[in-house]
Amino acid sequence: MKLADSHCHLNYKGLAEDQQAVLDRARASGVVAMLNIATRESEWDDVLATAEREPDVWSTVGIHPHEADQHPHIDTAKLVARARHPRVVGIGESGLDYYYDKSDRERQQASFRAHLAACRETGLPIVVHTRDAEADTLAILEDELGKGAYPGVIHCFTASGAFADAALAMGFYISMSGIVTFKNAKDLQETAARLPLDRLLIETDAPFLAPVPHRGKTGEPAFVADTCRFLADLRGEDSDMLADRTRENFHTLFAKTQPA
Repeated sequence: MKLADSHCHLNYKGLAEDQQAVLDRARASGVVAMLNIATRESEWDDVLATAEREPDVWSTVGIHPHEADQHPHIDTAKLVARARHPRVVGIGESGLDYYYDKSDRERQQASFRAHLAACRETGLPIVVHTRDAEADTLAILEDELGKGAYPGVIHCFTASGAFADAALAMGFYISMSGIVTFKNAKDLQETAARLPLDRLLIETDAPFLAPVPHRGKTGEPAFVADTCRFLADLRGEDSDMLADRTRENFHTLFAKTQPA
């Protein structure tokens, strides 16, 4: 299999301490593309440095909704300026998280809109985080689409089937993490089984959410192969084919990852 891990945090504790070995294990398992995701301004330089050093790693620039209160100064202009770097291929992750409510909801919404405006201006895709905020997430996405089109992905998808349908109707991709392999994820598995092949991505969200059979361990990009095999079995598809198609989808969505 040749795989893309569409969302990981290589600079987070648990992976950063031995990053080269983590990358070596990923490549040995067939991972040929990784997207290293930014969540706060203080890590932008580190995330980008990894992407500059490793030819199969790219980066995003963004502020996680948990961090919105701490980053009122990060506006569209700052995101656009950093996104000009050739190794920055997406904006985010950004969105809404009403489960933890670590930042004021209005501040989360304002930050989300600033990120979406940056996507319109740069043409780069938005990496959307949403948890317990389906209605507001969809409302903002639709409202901002009315101002101009932009591509995007709902990362680490755990929302309802109705949310998936609405996101697909707006042109979004859906990314499945190791959560889909969990025994208690029956509703998510039903959604994953019917997602259109040309809109599906696979991710680890490493160091979080290690899939079965690694559950409880520190997640890492190598494990995207296990999620791919599970999804292929769930969908009645060949795992090599699914790896190829989801990797192709990754390069289509994150167009700056394609060879010049």
